[in-house]
Amino acid sequence: MQGKAFKMRRREFMGAMAGAWSVLRPGSIVSAAAGAGAGPAAHAFGQKGENFLLDDKPFRIISGEIHYARVPREYWRDRLRKIRSLGLNTVCTYMFWNMHEPEPGFFDFKDNLDAAAFIRAAQEEGLWVLLRPGPYSCAEWDFGGYPAWLLATPDMKVRSTDPRFLDAARKYMREVGQQLAPLQITHDGPILMAQVENEYGSFGHDHDYMRSIEKMIRDSGFDVTLYTADGSWPVGLEGGTLPDAVAAINFGDGDDPAKEFANFAKFRQGVPRMNGEFWDGWFDHWGEKHHVTPAENAAKGLDWMLSRGISVSLYMVHGGTSFGFMSGANYDHEYQPDISSYDYDAPIDEAGRPTAKFDAIREVIERHLPPGTHLPPPPDPLPMIEIPTFPLAESARLEPLLGSPMLSERPRTMEALGQSYGFILYRVMIPKATHGHLEIAEARDYAVVSQGAKRLGVLDRRRHETTLQVDLKAGPLDILVENMGRINFGPHLVDDRKGITERVTLEGQELTGWEIYALPLTELSRLHFAFANESAPAFHRGVFQLNEVGDTFLDLRGWGKGCVWVNGHNLGRYWRIGPQQTLFLPAPWLQRGRNEVIVLDLEDGTHRSLTGRKEPVWASG
Repeated sequence: MQGKAFKMRRREFMGAMAGAWSVLRPGSIVSAAAGAGAGPAAHAFGQKGENFLLDDKPFRIISGEIHYARVPREYWRDRLRKIRSLGLNTVCTYMFWNMHEPEPGFFDFKDNLDAAAFIRAAQEEGLWVLLRPGPYSCAEWDFGGYPAWLLATPDMKVRSTDPRFLDAARKYMREVGQQLAPLQITHDGPILMAQVENEYGSFGHDHDYMRSIEKMIRDSGFDVTLYTADGSWPVGLEGGTLPDAVAAINFGDGDDPAKEFANFAKFRQGVPRMNGEFWDGWFDHWGEKHHVTPAENAAKGLDWMLSRGISVSLYMVHGGTSFGFMSGANYDHEYQPDISSYDYDAPIDEAGRPTAKFDAIREVIERHLPPGTHLPPPPDPLPMIEIPTFPLAESARLEPLLGSPMLSERPRTMEALGQSYGFILYRVMIPKATHGHLEIAEARDYAVVSQGAKRLGVLDRRRHETTLQVDLKAGPLDILVENMGRINFGPHLVDDRKGITERVTLEGQELTGWEIYALPLTELSRLHFAFANESAPAFHRGVFQLNEVGDTFLDLRGWGKGCVWVNGHNLGRYWRIGPQQTLFLPAPWLQRGRNEVIVLDLEDGTHRSLTGRKEPVWASG
């Protein structure tokens, strides 16, 4: 999925069915340790003319996108069963490189990142899989899924043939292959196809680069059909496709599918047609309107494609949440950070509940089923709970989290400190009292400037703010900078380093001699809470008791701007400007009895309480 500019975008179950609707159980269950010598494949997937073929019979992919990293592992089965009951025969998922390799050479495929377990679960639930391994994803995810440590090399060019980038990507893809190549349909698994890169035609036209990504995927053990996905316009298709890969096109429920596929026909004919991302909703930026699209739009577009034998993947079928600091950003004349919710107005909402859009799409798919065929009923809904209002009466300052600083004449970026996410604090001594202009070039992405307990102002990158009029005393000046998400789409993603990227001047004179403190906020145990209302920025703590757990939405109305942790889990960001006013809190992160909440607020306020609600709140600030 790409940015806003691009929109302008299961033998046992039923037996083999051919024609307009084909549903097969994807192979037998395969362990991640199985290999190519595990025996002959139970199924075969390919293409002939305008048809995909499954076991030599025409097969239409009817898929939906879900990202395992955005859904608690305890809920994978629930979401997959709902997807199956919607009438889909396939699921599509991105892999996020930054989650699987958070540090160079350290790979993580455990717990909520166990991609093989997610794919096996999909197979057991009667679903095939489209795999989107990257290395670039987009997906409104920080840096499009690239790990931030790539930016520690000042002149490295990501998403290019820079050998340093390709070498890092190759090592990652090799690990992906070790995990997932045994789960391809060619090895009795459910993976039908793997995507090469993602919407590259909207970024560049370097065919050597695309062939390099294709080769590293093949060299990593992927022998299934490969595909690309791009917009339908000629430049995008020319730049992003490969001669021997299936070419899918992406567009949304507000676009004319006849026009989109007419554009595609000018590029390729006599091949399977597929909408790789049918945008059935949209995502949100902070400070903008919450996007909602009519259910009938998605239903109409889907019906048009299914009536013509076209394969399709709903983006998203279930969006989930960009927990923690994983939401990305766009840049279209200005910086546009994404909210933490990835509800997307999808058929299955952020809390996993089928919506009116689910019902409309299910009705369309049922109309295209062979006579006498019925879809399984959706699973019972999961419990939602309310949490009565409770206070956060204890507060703590940032200082206990400050370790040893890096000393530098000039500010250094977050990546230069080996830090990927969170906040960074810059401190410099002001030799004498001064009144004048403080200019920061450039604070990415939101800076709180203070001296002692006195708050001097904020600079918001969204508004191109770089200057404050200040009255300073002699002594330390602090600039706390929040990384609100790296750009994930477009040309600006290649160098979106965080923190202060250049210099700071006071009345035209550069300030030097900095102490720089990394604040990734991954460990809050050193905070010293007391029954006091500390001035912002400060942490606030409260507890609540539960007899039973369930999903809920924490209501942040009345707070300013910051982040929330519940029992150690980072729920994401909140900001009074909206549109998101609540944060999804999944039941697996709660416990019977005592639960602890910590809120970091960058703004002063008297409203220091929270409530858990059964429904999200969307409103503009």
